[in-house]
Amino acid sequence: QVQLVESGGGLVLPGGSLRLSCAASGRTFSIYAMAWFRQAPGKEREFVARIVGIDSLTSYKDSVKGRFTISRDNGKNTVSLQMNSLKPEDTAVYYCAAGFSALEYSFWGRGTQVTVSS
Repeated sequence: QVQLVESGGGLVLPGGSLRLSCAASGRTFSIYAMAWFRQAPGKEREFVARIVGIDSLTSYKDSVKGRFTISRDNGKNTVSLQMNSLKPEDTAVYYCAAGFSALEYSFWGRGTQVTVSS
């Protein structure tokens, strides 16, 4: 089993920045991919960013490219999401996920709220 705990959410003005962190514990040596997803009110959960494998290959949702950066610290078993130039449409609960493949995530955190509003 792998346990994930997110932190770093909050309220920010449009154009501002936030950094989300996800701490993993348990069988972290088995994790191949980690990712961030988000779910806005009344909408389905959607992929935001992933970081995969020993080479830390990254991929992003088109609407966050150039604004968000995902990174991973294997020594600390953490994954972070730096979010810049935030927009109101980025408002959502953000979830950290981990899995044994790039497309299937077996472990999820409880989420952290990000609100972008003036």
